[in-house]
Amino acid sequence: MLKVNDLHAFYGKSHVLRGVNMEIMPGEVIALLGRNGVGRSTTAKAIMGEIAPRGEIIFKGEVISGLESHRIAHLGLGYVPESRDIFPAMTVRQNLILGIKNMKAPGKYSVDDMLDMFPNLRARADNPAGVLSGGEKQMLTMCRTLMGDPELIIIDEPTEGLAPKIVQQIGDMIAEIAKTGVSILLVEQKLSIALRIADRVYVMGHGEIVYGGTPDEFKARDDIKKEWLEV
Repeated sequence: MLKVNDLHAFYGKSHVLRGVNMEIMPGEVIALLGRNGVGRSTTAKAIMGEIAPRGEIIFKGEVISGLESHRIAHLGLGYVPESRDIFPAMTVRQNLILGIKNMKAPGKYSVDDMLDMFPNLRARADNPAGVLSGGEKQMLTMCRTLMGDPELIIIDEPTEGLAPKIVQQIGDMIAEIAKTGVSILLVEQKLSIALRIADRVYVMGHGEIVYGGTPDEFKARDDIKKEWLEV
């Protein structure tokens, strides 16, 4: 579904991504692990066209490297950034409606489906989104992305800064999304969430992939954890 070959990216003169290679199959959940600052979020932004990539990015057999972000989204690639961007003056319901890609051909999720998934959002459906808590804003950004009916969704640090109870809810939601057949690239720090959900994991270090394997294989690699994940 998604294949990344020799991906490089720069911030000014800073060479952040140094030949990233990865592949995501249809219906697969991939966890992208690594310390802060190694290039995980930059990888997500490069795939989505938010920063200029060098290398080859192929989605559903089509080269998308260098395409504008809105064109990539319309091809079926969703993105939930770590910034939890919402439209604060608009209601929760209006934010969800904005996520619909084609009003004439609704996707598999409706606004009511999203509100049923998160009762917290239903209780605030007609309130301005700006009054939501951090966890509720994260729920809203994920639900709004799903309204666009993506075939693959990139979720960047969804549990960062959230209370344990909300972290569990977010993890459960991602697991439910995976059950519908949507492929997921999950950028996540919390190993408990990532390893519970993922089919495979990649570990990133110094702007490149340094390890790939199943969660069970990864759990046995104390050397990888020590060198690339422990602080």
